[in-house]
Amino acid sequence: MTRIRSAAFAAFALVGLAGAPVTSASAELPKGAKAPVFSTKAALAGKEFGFALRTALAKGPVVLYFYPKAFTQGCTLEANAFADAMPQFKAAGASVIGMSADDIATLKDFSRKECRDAFPVGVASADVAKAYDVSMGSSGLTTRTSYVIAQDGRIVAVHSNPDYRGHVEQTLAAVRALKKK
Repeated sequence: MTRIRSAAFAAFALVGLAGAPVTSASAELPKGAKAPVFSTKAALAGKEFGFALRTALAKGPVVLYFYPKAFTQGCTLEANAFADAMPQFKAAGASVIGMSADDIATLKDFSRKECRDAFPVGVASADVAKAYDVSMGSSGLTTRTSYVIAQDGRIVAVHSNPDYRGHVEQTLAAVRALKKK
């Protein structure tokens, strides 16, 4: 009987008081780590193209931001904020790409409507999500994590927070700091 009660208590603790599953702390890649290189399908202004991190880095620093799911409230607001800030990112010499596990058809639509044709969004495969330590368990979703990657391929800034607010400001500050070096 004691085992049954212990098991029931453990199950209750995992679910949490509010009924939401308790998840472990994010384990994103650390500042200073070498960013895993990848290629993927991406969309910009509703058009599909092949995105390669190595090619993007040849042009300047890259802001690589992962978001859970296109057309959800927080992800839409985050995409809008990045779109609004694109002139500032470009002035600082950086490119931006958003990444989620959504299919390319969804990303084509999202790139037009919410990214406002300002920056691309790419397909975060399970391998890419795992390489960047942004997998949200077996859900197929990614955590809301933003990386700033310098031209040498090193991660110079990481901002991981489920709240979309702060991602643009944090990454833009890191990109501007790179430009001053």
